[in-house]
Amino acid sequence: QVQLVESGGGLVQPGGSLRLSCATSGSIRNINYMGWYRQAPGKRRELVAGITPSGTTDYAYSVKGRFTISRDDAKRTVHIQMNSLKPEDTAVYYCNVHASSISSPTLWSEYWGQGTQVTVSS
Repeated sequence: QVQLVESGGGLVQPGGSLRLSCATSGSIRNINYMGWYRQAPGKRRELVAGITPSGTTDYAYSVKGRFTISRDDAKRTVHIQMNSLKPEDTAVYYCNVHASSISSPTLWSEYWGQGTQVTVSS
């Protein structure tokens, strides 16, 4: 079983910064893609940023130049640094990981965290 726990959300004023972290635990054998998604009230969940094992990154157009995703494979964590936050960034942010488990090393599955609220408001 694989668990993901996000942290770092909260209330911030427009123009401020937050850093979200996602810690993985459980019977993980390998981790492939890691990413952050968000879902605002009444909207679909959308990809914010993703990163491959080689370090290739992908960002939603709306966050390019403001957000930076990073991963630490030794600690099996993924982070996202969010700068110049805007009210439209308000959402629940979810960690997403593609991983294989020790019990099924050739089976890749997708795992989600429980989400952390980010609110950008004055």
